Amino acid sequence: MNRDDILHLGELSRIALSDAEVTNLESELSAIMSYVSAVNDIAADEADSEPQVGARYNVLREDVVTNEPDQFTESILREMPDTKGRLMKVKKILKNSKD
Repeated sequence: MNRDDILHLGELSRIALSDAEVTNLESELSAIMSYVSAVNDIAADEADSEPQVGARYNVLREDVVTNEPDQFTESILREMPDTKGRLMKVKKILKNSKD
């Protein structure tokens, strides 16, 4: 990348760059671009190899209940500022179209 390209990128991203920063970015961006190019070459080599054929499936497990019913209900309700029976009362956050 040359100086004009870096200044243009800075302008597009609304970043003010000093002359020292532009000079520094010239060498850094060139190194980054060559590294990315090398990674792309390696990835392209792997993509060109023969595809692996085999079964593809999701590994699923059975859902298992690990706690007893109502095991935590009382402790949770004790932490709430306001309850109504076994329900937690919370502040209304949605507005009805009729309100």
